[in-house]
Amino acid sequence: MSLYVSNVRLVPGNTLIFLDEIQACKKARTALKFLALDGRYDVVASGSLLGIHYKGEDDAPPDEVSVPVGYEREVRMHALDFEEYLWACGVGTEAIQTLRDYAHTAERLPDQALRRYQDLLREYLVVGGMPEVVSTFLDTQSFEEAFQVQEKILSAYEDDVDKYASNSDKPKIMRLYRSVPRQLAKENTKFQYSKVERGGSARKFGTAIGWLIDAGLVCDVHNVSVPLLPLAAYEEPSEFKIYVTDTGLLTHLFGRETQVALVRNTLKGPAKGGICENLVFDLLHKRGIAVHYYKRANNTQEIEFLMERDGSVVPVEVKSSNGATVSLNAFLERFEPAVAFKLVDGNSGRSGQKVTLPQFMGMFL
Repeated sequence: MSLYVSNVRLVPGNTLIFLDEIQACKKARTALKFLALDGRYDVVASGSLLGIHYKGEDDAPPDEVSVPVGYEREVRMHALDFEEYLWACGVGTEAIQTLRDYAHTAERLPDQALRRYQDLLREYLVVGGMPEVVSTFLDTQSFEEAFQVQEKILSAYEDDVDKYASNSDKPKIMRLYRSVPRQLAKENTKFQYSKVERGGSARKFGTAIGWLIDAGLVCDVHNVSVPLLPLAAYEEPSEFKIYVTDTGLLTHLFGRETQVALVRNTLKGPAKGGICENLVFDLLHKRGIAVHYYKRANNTQEIEFLMERDGSVVPVEVKSSNGATVSLNAFLERFEPAVAFKLVDGNSGRSGQKVTLPQFMGMFL
């Protein structure tokens, strides 16, 4: 390093070596073991698509790389969550703690505070949490500038697909990614291969979904046959939903006019419900909460999210407005959970085990 970087000084015990985009140099990742054994310097490596190994028979065999097992600790980074977005907007920790206290008591927020956080949440729906997009928006106060940065990020994703995916999967991956708005704009947001292309199937697109999940661009949430612990034991492998891991990139895929309608709160129809689902998934997922959903066969009732907490299953229903909760009421009657949450575009309240909260308070669940 000192040979190639002029004027660099490596001070034992007082130097941090940061290796960015390490996936571009496989030998550098192998070298992490020897840097760890050396022990004189702290080392951080960052990169995307580190877990992607989908080269097919039609590709040249990849160079062998020795992963330094036992010498590296992996930390998966997410785009900013809503609380971090509030920090970026200048909302202090004391104000957020007050908001958290309101969430825990389900006490109604003052109307002025409710409207302020709802406005910020609608901003977050459009801007999302990608750091460059957030920084651009806050510097310029321009949704158009933020939109252009999102477009650049999506172009970079396509470049990554071209660089790292197998030749057979390349045309499928971004087609599948761009189909997510169609999946979420249905009354039933269960993933359907036919919404990617006519005649689409798991056999054709299965590895493309796996690639997007491993790359961290989307997450899958599975239905369960029964809402009991452990939820993972009752997953239905063929019944799942796909959510984009950044709300801003999702709404960008819907288009500029949809983003305008979201900020103005004029969007209507099933697409709004799907976007709200993705938003709540974003709030929960970035807190490290694993979720499933519950929908019985031949029944229209559905609970958008189930999570495990305090040794029990907790249902979370998402409403794009503040309507009736037929599905949640039926779930409460049948399974009698200790608590159930309804996240709405409205204020807080409590009725028995059912706690109603504004959608943005999903970050405190």
